[in-house]
Amino acid sequence: MIQLCSPNQASSPTALALGSFDGLHAGHRKVIETVTKSAPGIPTVVSFWPHPREVLYGESRLRLDLPSEKTALLEPLGIQQLVLVPFNLELAALSAEVFVEQMLLKTLKARHIAIGENFRFGRNREGDAFYLKKLADKKGIEVSILPILEDSNGRMSSSRIRSSLSQGDLKAARELMGRSYKFCGKVVKGRGLGRKLGWPTANLQIDGRKFLPKLGVYAAKAKINNTNSLLPAVMNLGPQPTVDPNSPSTVEVHLLDIEQELVGCELTIEPIQRIRGQKRFESLKELSKQIEKDSNEARKILQTL
Repeated sequence: MIQLCSPNQASSPTALALGSFDGLHAGHRKVIETVTKSAPGIPTVVSFWPHPREVLYGESRLRLDLPSEKTALLEPLGIQQLVLVPFNLELAALSAEVFVEQMLLKTLKARHIAIGENFRFGRNREGDAFYLKKLADKKGIEVSILPILEDSNGRMSSSRIRSSLSQGDLKAARELMGRSYKFCGKVVKGRGLGRKLGWPTANLQIDGRKFLPKLGVYAAKAKINNTNSLLPAVMNLGPQPTVDPNSPSTVEVHLLDIEQELVGCELTIEPIQRIRGQKRFESLKELSKQIEKDSNEARKILQTL
């Protein structure tokens, strides 16, 4: 199993890829590939946690991949450890030169460093990729600077993936990531209203740091705990305008044509296609009819895959 650790716990010497790598798109994988091929040292990804903008500006930075999810994605790429550098005001105050000396060379004992050409680091983002190379060259450490990848729509970036998900465009997000977007959650007990309507739903408790797609109803696939079976499902992401207009957003999943007690289980959800947006109905009967329509639409979508 890939190791998830702090800098002081890391195995060394390292060949490290430095960056956020949120979404792990093709550009990220090119950087990572550099330290898994023939570079000396233990293949390592080094990222900051939490995101620097959360600490410096109080911004909420939701992640496409949480650390526990990222380890499973990095392992097939040949990475042996994911090192999370705790980002705080003390670290933010370090000059670029001191950061390289103390963190990358002294603590992580880097023998090879790979970064994207737009990487910035150090106090006030004073250091860039070429400054890092200059500092590392003095110590005989090789630095690989990878160009930004582009496709027909421009630069590949985590921001583009977030934008696609924010628009409910799962297809575009899949193309950018080279894999399906997924999230996990523990099933908790709900009001039981779905069951009374004839449409029992699993209410998911999602990590608040996870980036979720646009609110609405989706055709989806679901996996229970660590099983390999992907089950057809319809998912509602958002508040409950008919039942309680003031309720916070929730994730509710109805497994199609399958009845199973799920409270306490963990579900992995793969949204496939957005069916419609949120809507308020005049009665629970109308809501039940719409859920039936949504379920039938989800079946059609999922049968074409």
